[in-house]
Amino acid sequence: MSSKRLGIIMHGVTGRMGMNQHLIRSILAIRREGGVVLSDGSRVMPDPILIGRNAEKIEALAKAHGVERWGADLNAALANKDDAIFFDAGTTQMRPGLLEQAIKAGKHIYCEKPIATDLPAALKACKLATQSGLKNGVVQDKLFLPGMLKLKMLRDSGFFGRMLSVRGEFGYWVFEGDDQPAQRPSWNYRSEDGGGMILDMVCHWRYVLDNLFGEVKAVSCLGARHIPERWDESGKKYLATADDAAYATFELEGGVIAHINMSWAVRVYRDDLVTFQVDGVNGSAVAGLSDCVIQTKKATPRPVWNPDEKQTHDFYADWQPAPDNKVYDNGFKTQWEMFIRHVAEDAPYKYTLIEGAKGVQLVETALQSWKERRWVDVPKLSV
Repeated sequence: MSSKRLGIIMHGVTGRMGMNQHLIRSILAIRREGGVVLSDGSRVMPDPILIGRNAEKIEALAKAHGVERWGADLNAALANKDDAIFFDAGTTQMRPGLLEQAIKAGKHIYCEKPIATDLPAALKACKLATQSGLKNGVVQDKLFLPGMLKLKMLRDSGFFGRMLSVRGEFGYWVFEGDDQPAQRPSWNYRSEDGGGMILDMVCHWRYVLDNLFGEVKAVSCLGARHIPERWDESGKKYLATADDAAYATFELEGGVIAHINMSWAVRVYRDDLVTFQVDGVNGSAVAGLSDCVIQTKKATPRPVWNPDEKQTHDFYADWQPAPDNKVYDNGFKTQWEMFIRHVAEDAPYKYTLIEGAKGVQLVETALQSWKERRWVDVPKLSV
């Protein structure tokens, strides 16, 4: 079968996420496999050009991975009619302007989230994309994690019966940067630079909750700045102005209650860096990034509260692994393939920019809840 080239402008891929997940493990992996297979059996071969402000850094990245095209001139890249898609994994603050520029240049757009730091800017990007008629999409990576896919399989099979609640735990200790280097960039902890746990992670929880457990109707959120001082990449002490933790409760459609703790100031005592426990009338499940365990109603033990005796029951032993009967590909790569098919043959695709705007909306309502110390409703969103 024939193979067709698809030019992709990749902006912001010198950072950890853009380089590892989008360039190396997605686009370059797709190229090694011979491209994306379409419904008629033909293939689409992505042809990336790497664009960044630091010419030396972008050239080094391209040469290290055998990418033939790179540059520091975004305007020139957008003017090239042979490249159809613009992808951005740069800073959130720059993203709305970049998306607008790409849309006006006639490019289909695909980007990381959050798609903006505020809802008006996010909705403006959605409106521009809708009016242009161009294809558009936003990364919703956690939906494609093996653990989340197993939860979806359980939900779709009716395993839970009536779903009651979801408990999420996310986070790990990010070193302050004095005696050990921090695992995250310093801008993450400065609100003036677009940092903050709520902005970074609540947009993820929006699409996870909406797609797996029920659409979010209301939120109650408390943010925190647990570590007030940190050290940046040059070893200079700075004031952390952004929230580094948040504790949020969500009311979902169908009466489901979800609570998620998220923190960069917590030490891990659980099976993974993120875990979700889902409880239903007929069964429960706990999933991490990859694994998932289940417990049915009939296999549920009968605990008896007795604080006067040491607990000897092994509760972990009462759970069994969920079926692991398929091979899961990298989630970022899977969604890239979906979006490429959407562009190449108009295949169905639901994760458009409006889904990204919903994430920004939930961020704003969570911040409002924290500021006003109350529950805040999350209205339906439309462009």
